[in-house]
Amino acid sequence: MQFGQKVRELRILRGLTQRSVADSLSVSVSYISKVENGKLHFGDYPSANFIHKLADELKADEDELLLLADKVPASIRQRIRQRPELFRQIAKMDKHALDRLESSLNTVN
Repeated sequence: MQFGQKVRELRILRGLTQRSVADSLSVSVSYISKVENGKLHFGDYPSANFIHKLADELKADEDELLLLADKVPASIRQRIRQRPELFRQIAKMDKHALDRLESSLNTVN
């Protein structure tokens, strides 16, 4: 799912209009429409701060929205900096290896 699709889904799920979201976030309705339709140009793409406010407004998982917007959440970025080689190894794993890793992590939690 893409960022804009998720925003639209969450907005509708909460029974909000584009206008109400725009008013709450102090942006134009056309900006919210562009976000939802993936029609933003590079310089217009939402900042992490805007996504934080949007997540609050939509009662959404901020990290999920950040990731969908191709922005790495601060908590994940910090972990990557602490153990970059580990994350390189994880990035190279195929689907089956990732599934096994996820399964082993689920048994720990």
